[in-house]
Amino acid sequence: MRVDDRSRGAVAIIANARGDLLLHLRDDLPHIAWPGHWSVLGGGCDPGESPRQTIVRELDEEAGLVVEDLVELFEVSDVHGSGRLLTFYAGVWEGEAETLPLTEGVKLAWVAPDLLDTLLMPPFIRTALHRYLADRS
Repeated sequence: MRVDDRSRGAVAIIANARGDLLLHLRDDLPHIAWPGHWSVLGGGCDPGESPRQTIVRELDEEAGLVVEDLVELFEVSDVHGSGRLLTFYAGVWEGEAETLPLTEGVKLAWVAPDLLDTLLMPPFIRTALHRYLADRS
């Protein structure tokens, strides 16, 4: 069964050389999934767009970010939020988060992995980040 494009999306776990993760504080708006939560950059697929095309577009649109060599990791459903099946990608980027031209959300920040459990975050994102970190060690 092919998943409808509108119910798919892609997100990126971006790390730097120190091992910090680039997180996105979402707008606190009632009409979006997970308002006011920390998450990773990404979004829904446009019609006819693959998850890889989506994440490249979303990183550029949301933060003016180009990440070379994105690696596909796994898929997770956001069953309690958008309902989308999200493809997770990983990449490395070195730079200052606060200098990125953020077009959605409140802010971007580098977060040390040991601080993840102190942040308000969608449970599926937290689980995916821990899975990513466990696979890297």
